[in-house]
Amino acid sequence: MSAPLLDVAGLGVRFDTHAGPVQAVRSLDFTVAAGEVLGVVGESGSGKSQAMLALLGLLAANGRASGRALFEGQDLLALDEAGLNRVRGSRIAMIFQDPMTSLNPYLSIGAQMALVLHAHRGLRGRDAARECAAMLESVGIQDAGRRLRQHPHELSGGTRQRVMIATALLCRPALLIADEPTTALDVTVQAQILDLMRELRGRFGTAIILITHDLAVVAGLADRLLVMQQGECREAGSPEEIFYAPRERYTRALLAAVPRLDRAGPPPAPSRHPGAAPLLQARGLRVRYPVAAGRFWGGRRFLQAVGEVSFELAPGEVLGVVGESGCGKSTLGRAVLQLVPVSAGSVSFLGRDLGSLARAELDAMRRDLQVVFQDPLASLDPRMTVRDIVAEPLETFEPGLDAAQCTNQVAEMLSRVGLDPSHMNRYPHQFSGGQCQRVAIARALITRPRLIVCDEAVSALDVSVRAQILRLLLELRRLLDLSLIFIGHDLAVIRQVSQRVMVMYLGRVMETGPAGELFDRPRHPYTRALLAAAPLPDPRLERSRQRAGLSGEVPSPLSPPSGCVFRTRCPYAVEACAAQAPALLRHGAAEVACHRVEDIQEIIAKSVSC
Repeated sequence: MSAPLLDVAGLGVRFDTHAGPVQAVRSLDFTVAAGEVLGVVGESGSGKSQAMLALLGLLAANGRASGRALFEGQDLLALDEAGLNRVRGSRIAMIFQDPMTSLNPYLSIGAQMALVLHAHRGLRGRDAARECAAMLESVGIQDAGRRLRQHPHELSGGTRQRVMIATALLCRPALLIADEPTTALDVTVQAQILDLMRELRGRFGTAIILITHDLAVVAGLADRLLVMQQGECREAGSPEEIFYAPRERYTRALLAAVPRLDRAGPPPAPSRHPGAAPLLQARGLRVRYPVAAGRFWGGRRFLQAVGEVSFELAPGEVLGVVGESGCGKSTLGRAVLQLVPVSAGSVSFLGRDLGSLARAELDAMRRDLQVVFQDPLASLDPRMTVRDIVAEPLETFEPGLDAAQCTNQVAEMLSRVGLDPSHMNRYPHQFSGGQCQRVAIARALITRPRLIVCDEAVSALDVSVRAQILRLLLELRRLLDLSLIFIGHDLAVIRQVSQRVMVMYLGRVMETGPAGELFDRPRHPYTRALLAAAPLPDPRLERSRQRAGLSGEVPSPLSPPSGCVFRTRCPYAVEACAAQAPALLRHGAAEVACHRVEDIQEIIAKSVSC
């Protein structure tokens, strides 16, 4: 039996802080064979990233690594800076979660890639350019010559991540460490990157350490899994062992917290007001922004973020809104709340047109219209205590309350969202991400609103914390008779919480209907592609799935395609799709905006029967 490519024993990582030493990683042991994919999973703070940074000598200045890490016969932890420089980028490469923070905004893509070739292989000029272009093409980037001349801000998120992978592979490393490489990507782009990693592993024989908090991402790609918690390995084994027969309580809890796209979760409780008038009505809603057409004296163009969107929301109902980045779902939520100017159409709440209200009248309505954003630390004032943050809306809408009454109501609401009221005099930075999101929810609930817009409210949270927040929102919805507009890109989460779902693309609604109908019997090609791209936390299913991934990228909203905006990426598009935008028409229990709904159903039925 050949020796492993990487053999790590007793790895420890310690940080010296003003409050004393912090042990981030404790006695970690693992191996990676040549060509193997090792998935390292765990929640934030589990030590998975710090362990890999320690191998490459990339810890912060106050970090110290101990133990042994044999790679191709040499101990990485014993190498000096010159020795590490010979390994980093050449024999071991690493890619990170956000390529925008890794790529130099001042240099073209070609210049950055050429730096790697010059440092490790001594190539310059045309030879380096040819190598760079060939590698970009090998990772699926078309028109490589033009891409080499572009800068990072000119590329989409998925293309930037492909550039990072191409750069990492320029020197044919034996080991690629990928630290959350798909976390910031849409589900369709995530599927493309995961497929690319499978392909590159087979083509170059590169071993991969894939770090992630998402168990579904590693289910179909990893050969072995390492589950980490609080700096220690809780469990290691094959994907089948981890997913189907986990030994540790922590692993079982992680798996239980992962929502399943292929299984209907417990449906939200039915509304207490069947047949009641809609709480919210949007009719022909449009939002567009002026954009300068030229650098200096050019005219103006308009970016249509939301186009002709209509829907209703019943009292106590949960509407899920999904789509890729830039589809308009967050802008739609802000338009409903009158936080952005509405260009056309109307939004009625409790029978009143919000767009026609005077400023004072609209401000008075805001006690019934609240929002929870994705990043609580960005939406909570760091200079205010939790007590003051939660009490602020109450003091605005009920100025007659004295300080003691406000404090009592804040304490009651903090208890309701699962926080200790005795901590109300702390500041946001003294709480975890999940606790801060609970504070944001308490603030939104303090005025007893009728509607809350949750804009990616759980996207930044670990899987276990996310499950807690989702349970909390659904329980509060039941107790307080709330209506929710739940905006997200995670289809499994949307299925778990929603009664109805609306799928958006380039500002338009592609399909809408009951959650069960839409997820089990999707009719629009875009909905089908989203569902096919979403990974499942099941190794056997993931390896046997037939993927119908989307080709190309989302067009610019400044120049959307004529007719059906999805036609440039649709595998079923015909000439007629370019002539006229399809109307949203009823098909069964759902409404679908597609000229070829019936034809596509027949095509799919025939392909399945064959």
